[in-house]
Amino acid sequence: MSDKHKHIGSDFDDFLKEDGLLEKVEAAAIKRVITHEIEKAMKRLHLTKTMMAKRMHTSRSAVERLFDPENESLTLNTLNRAATVLGRKLKVELV
Repeated sequence: MSDKHKHIGSDFDDFLKEDGLLEKVEAAAIKRVITHEIEKAMKRLHLTKTMMAKRMHTSRSAVERLFDPENESLTLNTLNRAATVLGRKLKVELV
C-alpha cells in the first residue's frame, strides 16, 4: 500500500498509534474532562480561582497550571485537594 493510502480502512486510534501520539492525546483528553468537571463545580459553588487556591493551601499560579492544557504535570495530590475543596472525592482506576 502506498503512503498516500496507508490509513484507508484504519481508525483514528490506529493513526495516532502509528504516529506515536495516542498516549499524549488520551492524557490531554482526560485532563480536559477533569478540569471541565472542576470548573463546573467551582461555578456551582461560586468559587474563583483565587478562592480555590486559598482553600487548597496553594498559590493561584498552581491553580492556573491545573487548568493549563499545555501543562502535563498534574499531580494526584493537586487533584485530590481540588476535589476535597469542592466536596468531591477523587477516584482513579486502571481499566
